[in-house]
Amino acid sequence: MNTINSNNVISEISAQWTRADFIGTLKVRSSLGRNNYVVKPGLYKIGNPHARSEVFVSANYKLSFDILRKNLSSMDAWILVLDTKGINVWCAAGKGTFGTAELIRQIQSSKLQDHVSHRRVIVPQLGAPGVSAHIVKESTGFKVVYGPVRAKDIKQFLVSRMKATESMRTVQFGFMDRLILTPVEIVNSLKYLAIAIVFFFILSGISSEGYLFNTAMEQGITAVLLIIAAYISGAFLTPVLLPWLPFRHFAAKGMIMSAVTFLILILSRVIELNLFLALGWFLLSLGIASFLAMNFTGASTFTSLSGVKKEMRIFVPVQIIFSSAGLLIVILTNFI
Repeated sequence: MNTINSNNVISEISAQWTRADFIGTLKVRSSLGRNNYVVKPGLYKIGNPHARSEVFVSANYKLSFDILRKNLSSMDAWILVLDTKGINVWCAAGKGTFGTAELIRQIQSSKLQDHVSHRRVIVPQLGAPGVSAHIVKESTGFKVVYGPVRAKDIKQFLVSRMKATESMRTVQFGFMDRLILTPVEIVNSLKYLAIAIVFFFILSGISSEGYLFNTAMEQGITAVLLIIAAYISGAFLTPVLLPWLPFRHFAAKGMIMSAVTFLILILSRVIELNLFLALGWFLLSLGIASFLAMNFTGASTFTSLSGVKKEMRIFVPVQIIFSSAGLLIVILTNFI
């Protein structure tokens, strides 16, 4: 810690990640401890910043903060952290916690004007929806400069005298971006997968002759494989293959991916079902995968709030119908 004056304490931080930072990143990427992965709001110094050093604004979600400081290596800079309640920049901007009022509050409470001779703060572009630059300027005297989408472009942005190229302003959502986000969706729905596995395993043994343990063992394994296949199709394969799957809606993409996976299992004879039972499991798989794929809209840059609501109005009833019909058929086959 480095005390600037009796009223303001600035934390010194390093651009280098520690082992704890790497472990913490792996945990939150898997949705473990995500709600408590925060840093204290306020002013931080990286390197040996002086009065002319730039001020970068961040959310207090620690992963956002860590990615920023990592990309400021070999630089002398200030980082002003807003209290976003542990939410990343993009989501916090939409919720209003990464916003005009909080930016003004942190500029004033940190006495930023006492530490820099210029009057500008660099705000990540993804935070722009929450920040009214003219109000910040009127209230604090600090100009808001919108930086690049990705922290890795910051150094080039500064070299270009804060002139962003088209690529710096473009929100990309490539293969690796989608792959990194899938563990969160997978872990969040694991408990429902476990419940479904137990339910269908038990259901497999029910018949007109009572409960048959041997039948449960034989058909239960098939049921578990099909549930897992539908789960992987919706929660993993659909997000990863998103741009290459037909249709615009995530729910429809999930259905396509599930249908392909189901047909591969049937045609390769990994799973063998009679026609009636195959129909039941096909409908169930479509409903499950479609719902899981639709959940990924919250992590994607491909959707808007109005678009998600519209998709839900269209596909939630379809998912309910498919799942209910599929479940009914699967149950009836046990008594035929």
